[in-house]
Amino acid sequence: MSDARPAAISRAGESGQLASSRYMMPAEWEPHDATWIAWPHHEPDWPGKLGAIPWVYAEIVRVLHTNERVEILCHDDTICAAATAVLTAHDVSPDGYRLHVVPTDRVWLRDSAPTCVWSDDGTVELVSWRFNGWAKYENYSLDEKVGAAVEKITGLPRVEVLRPDNGEPLVLEGGGIEADGAGRVLVTEEWLLSDIQVRNPRMTRESYEAAFATYLGATETIWLGEGCVGDDTHGHIDDIARFAAPDVVLLAFEADAGDPNHGPSADNLQRLESASRRRSFRIVKLPYPRPVMMDGQRLPASYANFYIANGIVLVPTFNDPNDRIALDIIAGEFPGREVVGIHSVDLVWGLGTIHCLTQQQPSPRRR
Repeated sequence: MSDARPAAISRAGESGQLASSRYMMPAEWEPHDATWIAWPHHEPDWPGKLGAIPWVYAEIVRVLHTNERVEILCHDDTICAAATAVLTAHDVSPDGYRLHVVPTDRVWLRDSAPTCVWSDDGTVELVSWRFNGWAKYENYSLDEKVGAAVEKITGLPRVEVLRPDNGEPLVLEGGGIEADGAGRVLVTEEWLLSDIQVRNPRMTRESYEAAFATYLGATETIWLGEGCVGDDTHGHIDDIARFAAPDVVLLAFEADAGDPNHGPSADNLQRLESASRRRSFRIVKLPYPRPVMMDGQRLPASYANFYIANGIVLVPTFNDPNDRIALDIIAGEFPGREVVGIHSVDLVWGLGTIHCLTQQQPSPRRR
């Protein structure tokens, strides 16, 4: 087990550095106008398995489209036609989705698409982080333009985020941020504060917190430690810790002391317990599935990568006995919503699952 550290917490009004904001990032369980996805087309993301992936996407759309509209970005006209054929074969009504020809490098819209926030008048605006391919891939020039495309399609206003310390574009991804809709956000130190800062060199913890306060309405930032084994995003939060309510955190926890996920998850548990002593919330442990391997590589298989939509929660499953345990735990935390497992053994070969590929468009805030 790694040495546990107290959770680093910053609260507005205590440090004096967190500015008031005209924005608030709503919780994912708030009503949605739509879910955004991009149709899979980049074979290197699923080497040898791309043929199976559109059928997984079709199942996701089938489950979602009767609960909320699904907006689908297609790389070109050929991909648009292919998507239509697969969705039609899967008996998905065209009334529940819309296709848009928007070129993309990859399909992980949680990270390349804008983050939707509420403005102070309750309307929805788009917060665009700079996207740089997770500081890992060179081909991201098309994904950089997804924010502008979503702005054009929706007509929603969009703000491009700048670093508070030097005014340069702020490089972030939506999968690294988890919000409870009441001003609290979860992030990881591995993602933003590791020894090699691959997104925003020399940016400090305090500057990140100031940005979260300004653009997300964060009044409290809780820093966990490391993400899960196999995650190539440098520790995104959406594979390890998710809010189920403002006072409930679901934490991916590995009980087996011999598993590489045990130490980081035990450390994150202690950080959350420390944070809870400041402002009480309940911590619920989610198991990990068995290690999912491909070509000798452990993949980031985690039940925490679920997606909350209108009336439903989509949960990745991995053909493992812990699938049922995780589904039951999540169902218990989301009463009134149907919980649906999406088989993700093939999907996770792309190093992401349900939450990574979706991005919610919340409805305007009700007065």
